Amino acid sequence: MNISLPETLKAFVDEQVTGRGYGTSSEYVRELIRKDRDRQALRRMLLDGAASAPGAPADAGYFNGLRDQIAAR
Repeated sequence: MNISLPETLKAFVDEQVTGRGYGTSSEYVRELIRKDRDRQALRRMLLDGAASAPGAPADAGYFNGLRDQIAAR
């Protein structure tokens, strides 16, 4: 895959590669793509959670119950 960039963006990418310790511009772009993919997955999970029915409250009783379960094992 080849990507064409205007000179100003190419200069920016080159600065990021040099200043942030990437070996190549491809490494930098791969990291950007991975971060974008992760952001989209997080957004999807947050929206799914917001659209779901409310769950039980995570109060002191909830955590005490978890501790009891762990202690019983």
